[in-house]
Amino acid sequence: MKAMMLHRPSLVEEKPLKSAILDLRKPEESEVLIRVSCCAVCRTDLHIVEGELVTQELPIIPGHQVVGMIEETGKGVDELKTGDRVGVPWMNSTCCRCDYCCGGRENLCDSAQFNGLNFNGGYAEYVTVPAQFVYKLPETIADRQAAPLLCAGIIGYRSLKLCGIKSGEKLGIYGFGASAHITIQVAVHLNCEVYVFTRSEEHRLHAEELGAVWSGGLYDDPGVELDSALIFAPAGNLMVESLNYLRKGGTVVSAGIHMSDIPKFPYRFLYGERAMMSATNATYQDGMELLKLAGEIPIRTEVNLYRLEQANQALLDLKQSRINGAAVLTIG
Repeated sequence: MKAMMLHRPSLVEEKPLKSAILDLRKPEESEVLIRVSCCAVCRTDLHIVEGELVTQELPIIPGHQVVGMIEETGKGVDELKTGDRVGVPWMNSTCCRCDYCCGGRENLCDSAQFNGLNFNGGYAEYVTVPAQFVYKLPETIADRQAAPLLCAGIIGYRSLKLCGIKSGEKLGIYGFGASAHITIQVAVHLNCEVYVFTRSEEHRLHAEELGAVWSGGLYDDPGVELDSALIFAPAGNLMVESLNYLRKGGTVVSAGIHMSDIPKFPYRFLYGERAMMSATNATYQDGMELLKLAGEIPIRTEVNLYRLEQANQALLDLKQSRINGAAVLTIG
């Protein structure tokens, strides 16, 4: 099979992903072999490729927002079958035994493994993964539309749940890439007023098209107090910046797996029962809920298409904020 592999992390400008021809890995017990149709490109992929998020499994194939068709199942796979159209998210597997897993918070499992970080991911014609986190996809959502939902959508949805936003309340969104452009559609569906902070004029216009009542720069004053805020840009200082406009009792949630350090700030910024927290991975249930909502709203992901061999260019365009919506590699 064809794949784009990372042998040594480096700046994406140096085109670190190299084309490779590899043998298929047959599915073992509880695994499925998937013929990949497309794979969305995530900022986490960029962090892995550039070495900000360290993987011990080199060389490795990145990618964790995979849509494809099951070609073969291993022993013990009962709920999925050959021919099923499925999606593969960031989560690869967990222990299924710890308190977190047994309590429905498997996203916090200390033994969690991830696609494209610990195991080969979806920048390839085929991928073999445990069936544990594989989703059957609704027929109403096209492959290219579904791919960004599988991480960008799911982590945005979990962040929205964690911030506790309610109908009629004001939500701030900092950064407006793949995850934010999906999350705003859910927030508007929930009857929230959305205020978007982003450095890109094109992204501000996109946010308003999707229902934002206000958009501005990262440090602009929205003129209102926010009930909650979500930070999608990987900049720790924005966690502090958002406190300037967060009302008492409000919550700011970081949606990123990698972020620069949060700078020191006066306690008075946090006082008033304001809360700061992170969204860590996502549960299987989060994905089920998001995919159901995606068909009901319906969520429309805006995609920029690249061929598999253009994976380096897709990551570079993501890094330089040239993508409006999500980048998707078309493979099958």
